[in-house]
This record gives sequence, structure tokens and C-alpha cells, in this order.
Amino acid sequence: MGLREKKAAREFEKNRFDSLKRQIFEAAKFEFDIEVNWETLAIDDYAHLYDQTWPMIYFEPTIKAFKEMCSDEFSKEAIEEDLKKLIIQNYGNVHNANHFATYSKGILTLNHSPILNAANQIDERAESVQNAIEKEL
Repeated sequence: MGLREKKAAREFEKNRFDSLKRQIFEAAKFEFDIEVNWETLAIDDYAHLYDQTWPMIYFEPTIKAFKEMCSDEFSKEAIEEDLKKLIIQNYGNVHNANHFATYSKGILTLNHSPILNAANQIDERAESVQNAIEKEL
């Protein structure tokens, strides 16, 4: 990761992350820890795409999934009781929505390439989040 990527990641973290985090919490109707492994998201030569692709890959699907899952009090309480942390990362350049989300021991992990299939798999990634959590509860 070069200077351009470090700067773009830092700008995203400073200018966009808090708003997106609030939107996730509003959709879930409760708060939890969110840990982002920024270094794994910052792919060389793609700094110009971070502002566009990171929300579509990691945040929009998560917001959509939590809105759906937490729309009734029973489900919301079950998720709130179990979910401790959300981890966002890119290991192994996963770019298929079916392998996007895992949930284990109260930790929801989103692992996906930060640039591939950004716009065309938002609904599928949201479904992956929902399936991962609901399967384990």
C-alpha cells in the first residue's frame, strides 16, 4: 500500500466511516463494535475507487440486512443478545457474495475484495449477511 492508498483509506475513515457506522446502528436498532482492517482494504492502484466501492461492498449490504433482520422485536433481541462485533476485511480476495459473510461466537466477519463485484451483488451480499447470522442463532 502506497501513499495514495494510505491517504484515500484515511480520508474514507475520517469522512465517511462514522456516517456509515451510524446507518448500520440505526438499521440494527442497537450498537456493537465495528473493526475495519483498513490495510487489507487498501489495494494498490485503486485508491480512486474506495469512496465508491467500499460502501457498496461492505456497508450497503450490511445496512440492508440489519433493516430486514431487526424489523421485528423478537429477531432484533436475539441478534442484539448474541452479536458482539463486526469485522470488515479482505483476505484471499473473495469476490463471490456466497462467501462474503460468516458468523461465529458473536462475531460477524465480512471478507471480500474491496473492488470486485461492487455494484452488481449488493442484494446477494445482504442475503449472505442475513443467512450467516440467522443460521447461527
